This record gives sequence, C-alpha cells and structure tokens, in this order.
Amino acid sequence: MDWITTLEDLHAQYGQPGEAATVKVTNRLTPAYRAWVDRSRFCVLSTVGPEGTDGSPRGDEGSVAAVLDPQTLALPDWLGNNRIDSLRNILRDGRVSLMFLIPGALNALRVNGTARLTADAALRARFARDGKEPRTVIVIDIAEVYSQCARALIRSALWTGGDQSAGLPTVGDMLREITEGRIDGKAYDADWPGRAAQTMW
Repeated sequence: MDWITTLEDLHAQYGQPGEAATVKVTNRLTPAYRAWVDRSRFCVLSTVGPEGTDGSPRGDEGSVAAVLDPQTLALPDWLGNNRIDSLRNILRDGRVSLMFLIPGALNALRVNGTARLTADAALRARFARDGKEPRTVIVIDIAEVYSQCARALIRSALWTGGDQSAGLPTVGDMLREITEGRIDGKAYDADWPGRAAQTMW
C-alpha cells in the first residue's frame, strides 16, 4: 500500500477548503453556537493520555454541558463504572474535544480546548438532581468551536434509518465472550436495569 506521509501530498489529494469551512471557527461561543450547547443532551468527550486516546459518551436529561461564560463549559461527571479513563487522561494531558449531537439535527457542534477537574462544592451543587451531585465537574476552556456539516449524518441515516439494533450482542454477551464464560452474560443483562436505576445520578 502506498502511504501518504507528508502534508504536501495530503493537501494535493484534497485541495483547499472553502471559505465557510474556515470562517466558521471561533474561540468562543457565539449566540448560535451556544444555542446548540444549550439544546444538546448528548456529546462525545475525547481525551488523550500516555496510554492513548479515549472517547466517552456523555448524556443528561437537560443540557449535557453548562455554559459558564462564552469561553468556558462545565461538564458534570455523573456515576459510571469508575474506570474514569477520561478523568485520568485530563489530569495528565488537558487536551479535549467535544462533539455535541441533537436528535434530528443533521449538523453537529465541535469544541476543542483544554480541561481541568474540580470537586468545587458550589459548582457540583449547580448540577444537583434529586439530592445527588456529580462527583467532579470537568471545566473546559474553549480554544475552538465550530459546526460540522451534515454529510456524515446524511450518509449514515443516523436519525432516519429507524431502529437498527435488533440482533446486536448485548454487553452481557460481550462480557461472557471476553471472560470465556466466567461472567454469566444473561444474568448481567437481566440485573443491569435495576443497577442502572439505582446509579443513574
């Protein structure tokens, strides 16, 4: 296989971006970009650390991230499985990226920046739900924010293709396979809804 190894060859393969692709990048949330963050209940948080990269889905009932000011976002870290891959990465390398998605919208919003972690009581209390608070909050200083065009979501028919999950392996199936049967996959799947209900927030 013939690999592309230089920027010159890469640029020759693609050419120059159009004006809209370059002027859309800002270092702060414009009113239009903020509207996307305010409406988005789901994003993917990407981090990097010594072991490599990590992409983590994040979701909430309301806005998944809070706007502290036009250059700062706050992302609560709700209960999970305590792997804390993203948090460990942030402590060692603050570079992060976020991709915000809204069901039905064909565009996405992308944010690049640097993150820090805090257990500040006042900030955690801002996200309180039914007497529960996130253990920590990820605070993101925005370096770049811009919209992502609709082509990927149109190609994939993500919002229009209907439910395509029938027949997929469950997490229990995956665990049973990885552990060669040591973990009872059916029992894991049967117990999960109850566990999730107790640890959603």
